Amino acid sequence: MTTTKLAPTTARAMLNKVPEATIYFWIIKIMATTVGETAADFLSETLKLGLTKTTWVMSALLIVVLFFQFRARRYIPGMYWLTVVMISVVGTLVTDNLVENLGIALRTTAISFAIALAAVFLVWFRSERTLSIHSITTSKREAFYWSAILFTFALGTAAGDLIAEQLNLGYWKSALMFGSVIGLIIIAWRFFKLNPVLSFWMAYILTRPLGASIGDYLSQKPAVGGLGLGTVGTSALFLTTILGLVIFLAKTHLDQTEAVRAAHTEQREASRRA
Repeated sequence: MTTTKLAPTTARAMLNKVPEATIYFWIIKIMATTVGETAADFLSETLKLGLTKTTWVMSALLIVVLFFQFRARRYIPGMYWLTVVMISVVGTLVTDNLVENLGIALRTTAISFAIALAAVFLVWFRSERTLSIHSITTSKREAFYWSAILFTFALGTAAGDLIAEQLNLGYWKSALMFGSVIGLIIIAWRFFKLNPVLSFWMAYILTRPLGASIGDYLSQKPAVGGLGLGTVGTSALFLTTILGLVIFLAKTHLDQTEAVRAAHTEQREASRRA
């Protein structure tokens, strides 16, 4: 859903820090969003840490993970997807804090995060003239990228909860709706030449409420429309699957272009010669 052009590297030979948007990318992304929903509930409710304490702890851990992610000079599957999972959890907690602790309405929260995300995209594009995930080759662009990702998770949490709970659509119906919209975006991109960068970000934003709806449907009690698997079981299932896929991609490099793989090989050989 995105172009495959490799952007120029920096003086320190930073390679693109984001994987190709393959089927593996989307599967792991949806699972990561689901984990963000269930893990946040597990920590704050099941372990009784509370929203505030959980938010501080997970935010601190996210900062540590981002430190190592920014230090990397190329895409590393384990580091990248750990960052995504951590941002998913923190994004969920940010929205939950605003709604539950501060009493801000879900509708207001969703609109506010939509505006914030649009602002990030606007500043990013004005600064770099591109929003392509294949251009994340500088720390500045990576900062824009992760800022956008955080707001997509926070926005998705608010939008998913708004539609599934306050509008009483239900978890599985919400998942079906968001999945259908993503399907329409794919059709528009594939057959009607919708801009690939726009298509990617539209689908990426919608995978958050899709994953949140799936997570709630699997974990919540049948009395409120779920399957009752619980946050522990759901989180463990998806984390295990994510780990297996990440190990697979780390070995096969199927989520990288030929150009990036060749550049990785060239860098390793240069390092050995040095």
